[in-house]
Amino acid sequence: MQRIFVDTDILLDLLAEREPFYEFSACLFSQADRNSIEIVVSSLSFGTLNYLLSKIYSAEQARMKLLKFKTLVKVLAVSDKIVELALSSDFKDFEDALQYYTAIENNIKVLLTRNLKDFRKAEITVLTAEQFLKSN
Repeated sequence: MQRIFVDTDILLDLLAEREPFYEFSACLFSQADRNSIEIVVSSLSFGTLNYLLSKIYSAEQARMKLLKFKTLVKVLAVSDKIVELALSSDFKDFEDALQYYTAIENNIKVLLTRNLKDFRKAEITVLTAEQFLKSN
């Protein structure tokens, strides 16, 4: 089964039902629900998502959304090595560097994001959810 690393922006598209991106994220996670792909995310994403969702929903609603969402993904730790790699990288956005090196250190070959420009120098395949869905 193909393992796909998904960046926080796409996760938020799903959980906050952000248009016009919700449809692509929902289709992507439907594949995970059917066990067609394995979606992996960094532990960093859960903290970020809880913070952002709590601005849209109540704290309890945000936590319930994340609890249900957790059943669809495998969570990867952000290690000391990943932090060092990110700090030493050329990434302008530190959070993107953490996501990228979490994928690299876990041997993930495909990273999905809506922020392609920050991953130009990536050594793995970086696509939007829409591009990924159209290629499969």
